[in-house]
Amino acid sequence: MSVHVRFETPTEVSDKIYEMIQSNSNGRIKKGSNEVTKTAERGTAQFIVLAEDVNPPELLAHIPLICEEKGIPYGYVPSQEFLANEAGLPNGVKTASIAIMEINKGAQEKYQEVVDLIKGLKA
Repeated sequence: MSVHVRFETPTEVSDKIYEMIQSNSNGRIKKGSNEVTKTAERGTAQFIVLAEDVNPPELLAHIPLICEEKGIPYGYVPSQEFLANEAGLPNGVKTASIAIMEINKGAQEKYQEVVDLIKGLKA
């Protein structure tokens, strides 16, 4: 397990996170570690997604700590490239992390399901 990964995320949970991102396609997102750090510090993010395959892993090591301090739910997905595609970024682009700034009405149910699953993983 990498430095920034605080808990194991099963494939089923990662898939649910991807589904939540897709269903929230019209919502605002911030991408990249700098933008995500800013939103986490300000407490304005609704949910933060971190890629597990980040190199160097220290790039994201501070974000889970900020999230826990601010009470922002966060989760992990295996791939930077797949995360970027699901977030609507152009092909070939990678992102280490995204912050979902607002949850659409259509994505509320998936959001709550993901948050509940992640709470179970942390316990």
